[in-house]
Amino acid sequence: MQLILWRHAEAEPGEPDLERALTPKGQRHAARVGAWLNRALPEDCRILVSPAKRCIQTVKALGRRYEIVEALGTESTAEAIIQAADWPGHRQPALIVGHQPLLGQVASSVLAGRKQDWRIRKGAVFWIEHKASDGLPYIRLVAGPDLIGKLR
Repeated sequence: MQLILWRHAEAEPGEPDLERALTPKGQRHAARVGAWLNRALPEDCRILVSPAKRCIQTVKALGRRYEIVEALGTESTAEAIIQAADWPGHRQPALIVGHQPLLGQVASSVLAGRKQDWRIRKGAVFWIEHKASDGLPYIRLVAGPDLIGKLR
């Protein structure tokens, strides 16, 4: 299974937190990463998104169907996100569009076996793969919007 973590792009400050919108820079980064992901993601990828406005705006740049999942919200836990993705047992890959520190905690939990506050930059992608044949997950890609713009 592949688990792709995409942190929402840069958002404006303000309250209520769930209504914060992307900044113009965030919109550009979401568009850049979304275009690359649209080419790179498997066709059968499940796309699960936090209900926060900034996450929905980020994923819309991908141009694919997505599902808003309450368990991916700002008050969630790494464990709830891993369960929502059905890691590592689901046969289809999952793209999770969410928040820090939760996405960093998800990455550390599945790769290192314990929850830690790993940092994932705004707009960045952390791509993890797990093959049942060897039983161990590995990092396939970690890149921010600046590097993704240079990938083909």
